[in-house]
Amino acid sequence: MSDPKPAPVTTTIAAAGAHVGVDVRVQGWVNNRTDKGKLQFISLRDGTGTMQCVAFEKDVSAEAFEAIRSLTQESAVVLTGALRADARAPGGIELGIAAIEVVSLAEPDYPIQPKEHGTGFLMDQRHLWIRSPRQVAILRIRATIIRAIRGWLDGEGFVGVDTPILTPSACEGTSTLFATDYFGKPAFLAQSGQLYNEANAAALGKVYCFGPTFRAEKSKTRRHLTEFWMVEPEIAFADLEDIMDIEERFVSHIVQTVLAEHRSLLTDVLERDVSALERIVAPFPRLSYDDAVAKLQAGPFPDFPWGEDFGAPHETFLAEQSDRPLFVYHYPTAVKAFYMETVADRPEVCRSVDLLAPEGYGEIIGGGQRTTSVDLLEQRIVEHGLNRDDYLWYLDLRRYGSVPHSGFGLGVERTVAWICNLGHVRETTAFPRMLDTIYP
Repeated sequence: MSDPKPAPVTTTIAAAGAHVGVDVRVQGWVNNRTDKGKLQFISLRDGTGTMQCVAFEKDVSAEAFEAIRSLTQESAVVLTGALRADARAPGGIELGIAAIEVVSLAEPDYPIQPKEHGTGFLMDQRHLWIRSPRQVAILRIRATIIRAIRGWLDGEGFVGVDTPILTPSACEGTSTLFATDYFGKPAFLAQSGQLYNEANAAALGKVYCFGPTFRAEKSKTRRHLTEFWMVEPEIAFADLEDIMDIEERFVSHIVQTVLAEHRSLLTDVLERDVSALERIVAPFPRLSYDDAVAKLQAGPFPDFPWGEDFGAPHETFLAEQSDRPLFVYHYPTAVKAFYMETVADRPEVCRSVDLLAPEGYGEIIGGGQRTTSVDLLEQRIVEHGLNRDDYLWYLDLRRYGSVPHSGFGLGVERTVAWICNLGHVRETTAFPRMLDTIYP
């Protein structure tokens, strides 16, 4: 008596290559179906990849073949059959369908078709648009970036500490706060976890918070979202030069991790020139604000005044001078947050630094050294028109064991946009929030 035929191996499409020559069971959604009469081709996706699946009328039951012929785009199915190598098929493997289970037959009028759609239409259909290969690749790379961020920081001895999303006061300026009611008291969505992280650093030494932040900026640029994710390391006993050293090693690790794990997604799906990413290794060039202004004035911006913050065109010009991210440090005190340490003998300049990504993507990291002086902090709170009572706890950090400390914030969405070479940050997160976008 012969041995019974083994049961099909349940596999994902990404792992299917290990099962060539045996019967497998895969489950997913129909990308598209091509009708060749007695031969049916199905492109199946399952979130890990896509696979070509083929059904010959003679190889399946009449009921199964009719079910296959009735499949619409995005129908959910479970397919069983023999997995074979085929150099002509995408990925080099093909499933010969023997049986089908239709889990859900999608309605025939799928909104997104293989034709040109406007951005507004695609944003309204974002819940469906994210199923497309390009969006899947971006979201997968984003997940790897987040894993690389946490992995590097954890490996370097940083402690992850969660900070509040609801706050009683501003961190980055009162004009970009989202207000809400907190049981009859005013509260705001967090612009940053940094102030709380300074307290955490005094307890744990090296810390980071990682979560959503909110800025009510009325900006419609390709770089801005109103809700975005930011990782914010903060380090006790660290100065500005220390955090620049940390930032360049940190960013190099993130980029090289994505290259190692997703080179094919970058090149084949996103059509990204990865040679630009291969050059992202520490050290990064460093340029003072004074020298940056001189470069702008000697270049295409002769009328740029010392003392103003840089806009996108200025950052792009400066970053074009290097094939790696560029540090610009010692910005004017007036254009940076109230808590920045000033440069010795130059109170008009502060110990701040921005990291500008190449290829026109602008600032991906902002940070600096925090002031340790209670008196200076009190003065800056007044100058910025802030309510001193809201910051009594923050002033206490300078009264009890104050030390030089520094930190920075890396915006995930801008980093994803740069690494993936995207034209707009709206593609960097599953459901972006912009000035005119809150649906779906």
